[in-house]
Amino acid sequence: MTSLEQPEAIRHFQSLCDACQELTNRHHTPSELRIYADGYLHALRKCNQLERRDQEKLERIIERWILDPSSFIGPNGDISTLYYKKDFG
Repeated sequence: MTSLEQPEAIRHFQSLCDACQELTNRHHTPSELRIYADGYLHALRKCNQLERRDQEKLERIIERWILDPSSFIGPNGDISTLYYKKDFG
């Protein structure tokens, strides 16, 4: 099964999704989103708020969700402006 069933897990998924969308609105990269999500999931794991099975399922779903660019919209609602390209030249 690929969906979350427990309300607590669903709330954490939604909170993480909202935070990641806000980070993309500020032009953070996918790797930065991954670091943020890893920290969130690690803290959640340490707090033991979710059953182990629900925690593992949440981690798998978040992993796929962050890797899928269609999960996000750009700051202006345009996917072509999703990530800010830094010019180091």
